[in-house]
Amino acid sequence: MPPVLSASKGHCAVAAEPAPAGAPAMGARLQRREDFALVTGRGRFVDDIRLADALHVAFVRSTAAHGRIKAIDASEARAGPGVAAIYTGADVADLGDLTVNQVVDGMKIPPFPVLAGMQVRAVGQPVAAVLAMTANLAADAADAVLVEIDAQPALATLADAARGDALFEAVPGNIVLHKTWRAGRVDEIFAGAAHVVRAEAKHPRLAPTSLEPRGIAADYDAATGGLTVWLTTQTPHRSRTDLARILGLDSALIRLIAPDVGGAFGMKASLYPEEVLVAWAAWTLKRPVRWTASRSEDLLSASHGRGGWNCGSLAVSEDGRFLALRAEMIAPLGHWLTNSAAIPAWNAGRILPGPYAVEAVDISARALLTHTAPVGIYRGAGRPEAALLMERLVEEAARATGLDPAEIRRRNLIGSECMPHAGPTGIVLDSGNYPQALETFCRFAGYEDLKNERDARRAAGETTGIGLAFYVEPCGRGWESARVELCADGRIVGYTGSSSQGHGRETAYAQIVADVFGVDPDKVEIRAGDTATCPNGIGAVASRSTAIGGSALLAAAREAKAKADRDGGPAVAETVYETGGEAWGYGCHLAVVSIDVETGVLTVERIFCLDDVGTVINPMLVEGQIMGGVAQGFGEAMLEEIVYDADGQLLTGSLSDYALPRADRVPEIRIAAMATPSPLNLLGAKGVGEAGAIGAPAAILNAALDALTPHGVRDLTMPLTGGKIWSAIAAARKAGNDEV
Repeated sequence: MPPVLSASKGHCAVAAEPAPAGAPAMGARLQRREDFALVTGRGRFVDDIRLADALHVAFVRSTAAHGRIKAIDASEARAGPGVAAIYTGADVADLGDLTVNQVVDGMKIPPFPVLAGMQVRAVGQPVAAVLAMTANLAADAADAVLVEIDAQPALATLADAARGDALFEAVPGNIVLHKTWRAGRVDEIFAGAAHVVRAEAKHPRLAPTSLEPRGIAADYDAATGGLTVWLTTQTPHRSRTDLARILGLDSALIRLIAPDVGGAFGMKASLYPEEVLVAWAAWTLKRPVRWTASRSEDLLSASHGRGGWNCGSLAVSEDGRFLALRAEMIAPLGHWLTNSAAIPAWNAGRILPGPYAVEAVDISARALLTHTAPVGIYRGAGRPEAALLMERLVEEAARATGLDPAEIRRRNLIGSECMPHAGPTGIVLDSGNYPQALETFCRFAGYEDLKNERDARRAAGETTGIGLAFYVEPCGRGWESARVELCADGRIVGYTGSSSQGHGRETAYAQIVADVFGVDPDKVEIRAGDTATCPNGIGAVASRSTAIGGSALLAAAREAKAKADRDGGPAVAETVYETGGEAWGYGCHLAVVSIDVETGVLTVERIFCLDDVGTVINPMLVEGQIMGGVAQGFGEAMLEEIVYDADGQLLTGSLSDYALPRADRVPEIRIAAMATPSPLNLLGAKGVGEAGAIGAPAAILNAALDALTPHGVRDLTMPLTGGKIWSAIAAARKAGNDEV
């Protein structure tokens, strides 16, 4: 099937359009059905759950990044008004560990401490839990708990951890994961290459910062002897399974509900120690218990993202062909592992060399423990790391060969005739036309005109640049389940094992089911997020939900309709759908920037995107995902950074210190699309949730360095703050590299 092209401009690209009568629902720009309740205050989040006589939890947290607990004095706190219980590490020492996805054999897994035992390993680690009749009473009592810690040396940064100091008893050398991928005659090719270029790519550590912080409410049911748990989670069924195992309960005794979830971005894909403590306390005390994190608690102890350091070298022929790649990817993990903690390092390594035809590689990926909050998956989860390093190398190759950045990409992109393409790390790119995407994108963005505009502005004394970035994006593999019911009253109800946290998934899923039955999507109800009513599923991670979860609903709907047509009455069908492999989205982004050299302040003026996400269910939702991803990628490139000092103290513990992009800072975003269906799932869909966060940082960084080339600046690290850029310009001038 030939690719389908479309384009839209500006922030108004998400406007909804009514579908013509009788037109297919899939592909229509339908308004999100979820929005009315959410924007009118009728959403139901965990903190909205009302539980009579619930106890509220406040956590006493470590003030040291690493040390031995000498004493905990809770005597004053126990006497406080409304205090019902205080727990320390000894009370929960027998609880089980969290399941960790061991994507690489031989991973070393540290303990999962619900409350610290004898050792603390991060500032903010829970040491004790206070339960009281109100949140304020619990917080007051927690302030009265005295904790004495004998501080020890801490590995606060990735550089510290890379030294290999044995400060984690369970994990020698702090290395949790070490994976290599090798193919071809790398050393021989490098020795004979016309050009060898090198690049480093450092990512700031980021806080996912969802609108809704973490939260949990747990209620004991005396009639069943079980628990009902409301949790802000991306993975309801997996969380229930893990929670049951950690508590030593049959999973049938736990009903887990994810109500409205106000964003997640990977942060809510795993259970946290605080959440386990709440559920355990409800089970132990046989009464309702709840906790909602403050923003500072999330910054301090929720999982962070990125933070990796990557370097590489690329062997290039005289005519600009990429011959061989060496790369080293190093990622921080924090002091305990979330379920998917190893995914970013593993993804970053295996995705290389991305969309380019490079047959010889020597790639290694390591993931290291640090005395900090955990680092896990965050929108992109290794994809931005792979793209940034590869795109920096491509820019250096263009400089070395004298080729235009678009031209050198054109010469090296994998052709459509090679699809499916088996890469040197073992991945299989399923479908697409990368060269056509680049050509279409350059026309859409007006690439030649932008170069001319840049040159004219430079001649007039401005400092301006443009930057390209091409990327590929795996969207998950495996299975999801669904059930579709055609009810006697004519209603059609679809149940999914996937989940939603603001995606508009109920709207898109209704469009899928509606097309099967030939009805308006308003006639279809979608249910998700409740383990008591919905079939088992993995959840909303890795941009898998439409491709795999949507395909499961499509299969179940087809079966239910066939039964109804055959039997002439109500019908129900349930299916477990497993994809034939990973579907790979891809795309190209371009940023236009200008810099005030007197202050170093960088302005991103425009961002252009072209993304091939396969079959599109709802273009409005796709564009919204791309814009949201670009906004987060812009934040990484320009503003955001979690910072620890040498002792492991968090210096960015509030939104006064951790900078987030506001709407007025995000530049104009112009979006084009190609649609090359994937052959690996029923819908032909690919991932889109991470696209903007992958392409935008690399495009912005490349544009910044393009702008600063006349000033002799060859390297920068994100975030691209004014002070950092001003210092780089000053250093280049001092070294005599400034051409201006």
